[in-house]
Amino acid sequence: MKKSISTFVCQECGYESSSWLGKCPECNSWNSLKEFQLNKEQRTRNVEQGKRPEKIEPKTLDQIISTEKERITTGFSEMDNVLGGGIVKGSVILLAGDPGIGKSTLLLQAALNVANSADSQKTQNTQIARKSENQKIRKSDRSETLINRSSEFSECSENSVLYISGEESEEQIKLRANRIINNHKSENFLLLSLTNADAIVSVIEKIKPILVIIDSIQTVESENTSGLSGSVAQVRYCAFSFIRAAKTLNIPVVIVGHVTKEGMVAGPMILSHMVDTVLFLEGEKLTATRILRSLKNRFGPIDEVGIFAMVNEGMLEVKNPEQIFLTQKKTLTPGSVVAAIMEGTRPFLIEIQGLAVFSKLPYPRRIASGIDGRRLELLLAVLQRHCRLPVDTMDVFVNVAGGLKVSDPAVDLGICLAIYSSLKNLPLNKIVGVAEVGLLGELRNVPSIDKRIKEAKKLGFSSIISAKTHENLNQAIVSLSKQ
Repeated sequence: MKKSISTFVCQECGYESSSWLGKCPECNSWNSLKEFQLNKEQRTRNVEQGKRPEKIEPKTLDQIISTEKERITTGFSEMDNVLGGGIVKGSVILLAGDPGIGKSTLLLQAALNVANSADSQKTQNTQIARKSENQKIRKSDRSETLINRSSEFSECSENSVLYISGEESEEQIKLRANRIINNHKSENFLLLSLTNADAIVSVIEKIKPILVIIDSIQTVESENTSGLSGSVAQVRYCAFSFIRAAKTLNIPVVIVGHVTKEGMVAGPMILSHMVDTVLFLEGEKLTATRILRSLKNRFGPIDEVGIFAMVNEGMLEVKNPEQIFLTQKKTLTPGSVVAAIMEGTRPFLIEIQGLAVFSKLPYPRRIASGIDGRRLELLLAVLQRHCRLPVDTMDVFVNVAGGLKVSDPAVDLGICLAIYSSLKNLPLNKIVGVAEVGLLGELRNVPSIDKRIKEAKKLGFSSIISAKTHENLNQAIVSLSKQ
């Protein structure tokens, strides 16, 4: 009879313990340790697989040869910028996001783009091969031509893109592909609906595609470990199998991950540490705006973002974000001010909308959409104390147009000016506010102020209020009242 060993694994962070604990010492979560049975033979096999060679010699930096990583373009310049120029061969990417946000649609479009580029490359290689064949037919016998044809076919078979889905059937993905691209007939796009992790690795080793997409990690499982699909043991084993295949075969693998209700990647925290890149697709379901962020990237920056719009035809790149975040108003309306924010290294102009109305409630309401509500309360206290505005008797509502969530402190001045504009019924035309507001009412400089001002002037905004033009918030409001 096989002897089994019990181990307790935290469902939140993956911490292992030989005995049950009420509180995880790693992530401090309560009642998160679950028991898993591991037989002795399997544990011995896992230890043997983890053996390292006996002779290990460290190297100096001069002995290590560094080469430039090859990248695969996804067909989306916004996505390539977030990745640092494209998908690095042999890397493992984890894409997470809320349900229905568009993760599968984005990856399906990227896979079709890569397959189309492989088709065009295949056509060019075929034309070159035919020219060389014609030359060799004249100079040599027909046997050499057959050898060239066989090598050509073997090369083209390795230029495919493999899309593996454990959530949807192949027919469902075909319907989505037809909606995105009509009459798509790429021979390099391969589709498979499978949930067995070991079988997936076998298919990857047999086909050796240029890109693999697995949707999603929570739906695949293996018989070599215990637990249901989505459990800590299954996620760790399957992720390790895919990472090992990617590093061994030098094939990039993109893994889709679910998120928890707190907005974090579901499964053990070790999953985010195992992969090379962690991408997060966010956005409001009621709006078409989607923002792709990089939370971790070993081969590129982590401060770049990609802007997309979710439409019936799929994901569309938004290369001019002001088309979404700035409304085209034909008439001047009080309560609207433009602010300049930075998302990575790119400056964006967004519209801050404020509304202040008299309140009959003993405690006036403060409702914020797109910004932190506690930050709004702080700015209202500054307006009341240093600018003598009666906001304590007003219901104040602040909204960021376009459904964008902003945490940049440079929007502080824009929020204050929008509330002042609504309170005084004073339209502010072609005015951009770029500054952080302190508790003493002073205006503070923000990073990359020159880039923000340059972007605002490029879009036709002449009046820019910042810490360079005014020392405090009261001076800025007084100057607006005199205009």
